[in-house]
Amino acid sequence: MINRCTVHALSAVPNKAKKRVEMAEKSYEEEHPTKAFGWAARDQSGVLSPFKFSRRSTGEKDVRFKVLFCGICHSDLHMAKNEWGTSTYPLVPGHEIVGEVTEVGSKVEKFKVGDKVGVGCMVGSCHSCDSCNNDLENYCPKMILPYSTKYHDGTTTYGGYSDSMVTDEHFVVRIPDNLPLDAAAPLLCAGITVYSPLRFFNLDKPGMHVGVVGLGGLGHVAVKFAKAMGVKVTVMSTSPKKKQEALEHLGADSFLVSRDQDEMQAAMGTMDCVIDTVSAMHPILPLISLLKTQGKLVLVGAPEKPLELPVFPLIMGRKIVGRSCIGGMKETQEMIDCAAKNNITADIEVISMDDVNTAMERLLKTDVRYRFVIDIGNTMKI
Repeated sequence: MINRCTVHALSAVPNKAKKRVEMAEKSYEEEHPTKAFGWAARDQSGVLSPFKFSRRSTGEKDVRFKVLFCGICHSDLHMAKNEWGTSTYPLVPGHEIVGEVTEVGSKVEKFKVGDKVGVGCMVGSCHSCDSCNNDLENYCPKMILPYSTKYHDGTTTYGGYSDSMVTDEHFVVRIPDNLPLDAAAPLLCAGITVYSPLRFFNLDKPGMHVGVVGLGGLGHVAVKFAKAMGVKVTVMSTSPKKKQEALEHLGADSFLVSRDQDEMQAAMGTMDCVIDTVSAMHPILPLISLLKTQGKLVLVGAPEKPLELPVFPLIMGRKIVGRSCIGGMKETQEMIDCAAKNNITADIEVISMDDVNTAMERLLKTDVRYRFVIDIGNTMKI
């Protein structure tokens, strides 16, 4: 039987839930001494909204900087929706972060107030494992991501969709003056993701022939770096419409429609390496067929389901299938310096903070050329 008391109790439930949320939000503001503001996802809907939180004080080895721009990576969308099952809410995305230094710790040696800097896909590591000792912090088992992971002090990290960052100087890169900050931001993820395999697999030699699969956020930057290294580049895409873009705008040497069997067959056995940037499910046998003897297929995309790997085509040509994940801090700085020397930037569409959810929807439809960048400095409103 429902009486007046029952109705009153039920009506109070939403108010109690609201109070709990308000109390939790207040705790995020008081967790650290310095107030901060950003946009966060609160649940698996992935919808972002204004969020007040706090940043730690500037430690003796920390660099504090005002965030001016932050790129939007497809990983941000995956994480906001918890599609990889590792997200912690509230979640402030962003790992292509650039800005201007406002404060440095007493033991910081590489940066000073006013410097243009960036933070990419990691903000911490153990500093003692073999990977860290070999400048491969990106493969450290205890690597700390810029958001949705636990920092050394046990608190949750928050990313670059925010007004400020505080980061250990080891994980900060210097942005050369001739690189525009907005178009440099995506290089901190997309750039190093393709630069590192080009260097590691010795594909940075003039005369090499490299295929790039997919002409999106990763692919278009891969073409630019490979061409700067003097490499012959063939772009492969399912869309014939991208041919003109690949050849005339990005400077690729040739273009293949990956669905055209005649074109693909004519190119069999001609490439030293194929860099596959595609994250959607797709067959890789046709890509292996493009490789010369001892050629390499390097996967840098992240399909949600396992790809089928045919073994015999690998055996018959001593071909290699490899994987690569961003790069260490030394190599990331090297990549940024290479970009500055060769005037390499990402092709971007700058958006305001208020338009971030629309941008996420467009990103899901691949409706961007080729990377969204949020103008944090001018459009983030408290």
